[in-house]
Amino acid sequence: MPRDDRVRVALAAKLALAVAVADEGSSRNEAIDWLRGVVMVLMALDHTRMFVGTSVDLRTATPALYFTRWVTHFCAPVFVLLAGMGAYLHGRRLPSTGALSIYLLTRGLWLALLEVTVIRAAWLAYIGPDVLVLQVIWVIGASMVVLAGLIWLPRAAIAAVAVALIAGHNLLDGIRADQLGSMRWLWLLLHEEGAVEPFPGARWLVIYPLVPWVGVIAAGYVIGPWAAQSRAWRRAAFLRTGLALVAGFLVLRATNLYGDPHAWSAGESWTRTVLSFLDCEKYPPSLLFLAMTLGPAMCVLALMDRPLGPWAARVAIYGRVPLFYYVLHIFLIHLVAIGLAWPTLGAAAAVRQFVVSGGLGYRLAAVYALWAAVVVLLYPACRWFATVKRRSQAAWMTYL
Repeated sequence: MPRDDRVRVALAAKLALAVAVADEGSSRNEAIDWLRGVVMVLMALDHTRMFVGTSVDLRTATPALYFTRWVTHFCAPVFVLLAGMGAYLHGRRLPSTGALSIYLLTRGLWLALLEVTVIRAAWLAYIGPDVLVLQVIWVIGASMVVLAGLIWLPRAAIAAVAVALIAGHNLLDGIRADQLGSMRWLWLLLHEEGAVEPFPGARWLVIYPLVPWVGVIAAGYVIGPWAAQSRAWRRAAFLRTGLALVAGFLVLRATNLYGDPHAWSAGESWTRTVLSFLDCEKYPPSLLFLAMTLGPAMCVLALMDRPLGPWAARVAIYGRVPLFYYVLHIFLIHLVAIGLAWPTLGAAAAVRQFVVSGGLGYRLAAVYALWAAVVVLLYPACRWFATVKRRSQAAWMTYL
């Protein structure tokens, strides 16, 4: 082979190797954005059902309504786990642990503030002091505040805290807030869904108690380094962990020994038996609820860890701007629901409808059609904002 040809071949080989190493070692895992985008899209389905559909009792719902609700169970656990992973990956770009701790503290407080102001207004069209609902954004923010302290511990210690909170918190199910007198409010914030009355006439509802979710975000932080490993390594790690969680769920749930406050039982048909088996407690999320949702999510994350096709890349856009999408989609769905209720109920009653009694009772077909419309309509805005975030060097943009 002529010398010039050998030089060109050698340079081409070096270039190919450099590209492969950059691809394998990159901390940017597109599958993370895609998975976050998937759960954001599914979240809109549940919120559309809440505003224009019907309420769901999983013990009596039809299979179609059951799975419309059940599939959205993946949203909060996956979102919180990825928030922990994102915290670790963001910390890699910061100069010190102290800088990451300050970021987590301030961003956590910012998210909690958004929950009780802007997001509450989007949900309820109301901003007064006597109605307040602590949902997923609040618990992510509060969990980030706790994580700001946990990251100073050795990684093994953080992992131990995560395992203890996720696997052990169901040991506390026998403690009820009403048994604790003046400390009732604290137990509701930590481990039990319920309402507190900070002053006469007020009703503050805690839907997402803190304790299990801190474990999930801490677990995400602990496995954050996996996302920065080579593609082959991280795919194997996520797949093994996901399969282990699925197997653990199946064994523990089948035996009814531990992990959920409600045992499953055989129904009048195999369908009802399966639905009972899958009906795990979300408020707060039981060990089995988290294994049931995070296990398959990790398996999917492993399988999708490859160059994204055009449709997957579009879904990933939603995952790059989750807070922006979250706020916009609630405002949009609520406005559409008010518009649908207005001709029958009038303006004031149309707004009040969603504070007092929930959705409008539309059939599932209408719910799915509106859901698809909302997701499609929000895509241009999300794509625009994703471009703005990518190009911006401003530190405050990371808070959005």
